[in-house]
Amino acid sequence: MFDFLKKIKPTWMFSLESSSAGNKPTCFSLTVESLKPGELDSEYEDPRARKWDYGYASWQNGVMHVSDGERDVSHQVLNPYDEYRFGRKYFKKPWVWYYLFRRLLAFKNPVKEFAAFLRTVKVPYQGIGNNPKIYPDYDAFQSTMAMDEPLVSVIIPTLNRYPYLADVLRDLEKQDYKNFEVIVVDQSEPFQETFYSEFDLNMRVIYQREKQLWKARNRAIRESRGSFLLFFDDDSRVKPDWIFQHLKALEYFEADISAGVSLSAVGAPIPANYRFFRWADQFDSGNAMVKKSVFKKTGLFDRQFEKMRQGDGEFGMRAYMNGFRSVSNPRAARVHLKVSMGGLRAHGTWDGLRPKKLLAPRPVPSVLYFYRRYFKARDVINMLLISVPLSLTPYRLKGRKSAMLSSLFFSVLFLPVLLILVSRSWRISTKMLKEGPKVSQL
Repeated sequence: MFDFLKKIKPTWMFSLESSSAGNKPTCFSLTVESLKPGELDSEYEDPRARKWDYGYASWQNGVMHVSDGERDVSHQVLNPYDEYRFGRKYFKKPWVWYYLFRRLLAFKNPVKEFAAFLRTVKVPYQGIGNNPKIYPDYDAFQSTMAMDEPLVSVIIPTLNRYPYLADVLRDLEKQDYKNFEVIVVDQSEPFQETFYSEFDLNMRVIYQREKQLWKARNRAIRESRGSFLLFFDDDSRVKPDWIFQHLKALEYFEADISAGVSLSAVGAPIPANYRFFRWADQFDSGNAMVKKSVFKKTGLFDRQFEKMRQGDGEFGMRAYMNGFRSVSNPRAARVHLKVSMGGLRAHGTWDGLRPKKLLAPRPVPSVLYFYRRYFKARDVINMLLISVPLSLTPYRLKGRKSAMLSSLFFSVLFLPVLLILVSRSWRISTKMLKEGPKVSQL
């Protein structure tokens, strides 16, 4: 795989090799001989670069490759021209400059680096998601699984969000698919038991005194009766065909997880590849349907993540490493309101990189615990070099160019403070790693 990709996306799920046997989702398994004429970019000098380029571009455009053998995910540095050509095709100019800067800091030959950088100046930017694969028979596909009406267990943990939870439950009342139960694990104070009486749903409400999200989800999984578990957040809105579209995608793509896309009401812009089906490279427990059999093999959510972030991301990685297929599903989208009250906001974080307190460890220690479990230390450090300087922008301005530039400026200005905060987070994650995962079996 390209060194450029490893530097810019150092903790990308699909850069790892699953240890599971059988057909697995992949990005880099293709051989040049398997491709048709014209599908390769012949301007690359190294044949491996042509193959990797096609694998990455087709994956990003929704081509769902599988492999029953070893995948070519080894980190190899190609000639500089091929690395910069790849970077210019799929990443914006600041990332190409960043890669040049990193190469020069690593004492690479500056003459060769600048020569390759300049030779690729006219390589056109293609981006991702501009030519997505279309599945024309999806709309007409008759889901026998949905017609059989298996029981679906909708799991909703909630904490001090009754006004928003009311909208969530009303959306569930309007679902076209009817054979589902709702399990709410309520951690609110004060607990309003009468709140639930106005909803016409097959619903069980479990009151949990501890404000622990992953304990709540694990308990709901154990209490569930359905063979399909649908995880939902208490500050989301969905369409009436939401449950049906999750079931349909699981059957159509022969997947184990339907990862519904989340359209954020605030924060970064919606990625282009949220518009079409593709292999999912992240798991969002606010909108995902999972076969219960997946948890029986992988175990439940890791409770090391209590009151912190990325517990769902770690489960998604665990499922991927066990060979399970997860499809990103635009038809089962939700609007994520990301309200400022309740939920994980009550535990002092906006996201994994943005604690509410200015001098809190950065990133949230569980983020480092997650990545250090699966990736080499140098990859985690590369992730920190990219993400931490951009994390000083407020969450609501995330992704805006002006805010990102301001964040870079302040990260340089307060570099000693940032280093202290990162080192604190690293030490806490080291302690978590020594304790090991807290994963119970189903």
